Amino acid sequence: MSQTPTIGDDAPTFSVTQADGDVSAFYLDDVIGHGPVVLAFFPGAFTPPCTNEMVALQEHSDEFEAAGASVYGVSADSAFSQNAFREEHGIEFPLLSDMARSAIDKYGVEIDIDDLGLLGVANRSVFIIDDDGTIAYDWIAEDPTNEPDYEELLSEVQDL
Repeated sequence: MSQTPTIGDDAPTFSVTQADGDVSAFYLDDVIGHGPVVLAFFPGAFTPPCTNEMVALQEHSDEFEAAGASVYGVSADSAFSQNAFREEHGIEFPLLSDMARSAIDKYGVEIDIDDLGLLGVANRSVFIIDDDGTIAYDWIAEDPTNEPDYEELLSEVQDL
C-alpha cells in the first residue's frame, strides 16, 4: 500500500470506471484544474454509514456546485452496483468504481472490515484537490462508521 498523501502533496492521479447512470472511463487528470475536486472514499455501496454519507453529500451538492467543486464517491464496488446505489438513493454526482483498487492504493486508504467480510475496501476518507493538483484537505476516519464534518468540507471547498 502506498503512503497516504497529505495536505501540500501532489494528488496521486488514477483512472477508474465512472458510474453516472452510464458506465465510462474516468481520468482524474481530466478534472483537475476545473475547480476543487472532492474525492470521498467509502467502504461499500448499500451499507448504512456509506448510504448516509453519500446522501449527505448529495444534500449539499448545490453548495458544492456553487463553490465550483466536483464531488466523486470512490469505492471498490462495481460500476453496476454503484449505478443501482445512485438510483436507489437519488445520488446525482458520479461514483467511481475502483475494483482494481488503484486509487484506494495510491491514497493509502485500504482497510479490511472483517465483521462484514469486506476485505481490501476503502476506509471512509475525503481528499480535496485544488486547481494545481495539490491535496488541499484530507480527512481519514479513525473508525469507518464515522462520517466527515460536511460543513467543514464545504468551508474548505469555498476557501479554494
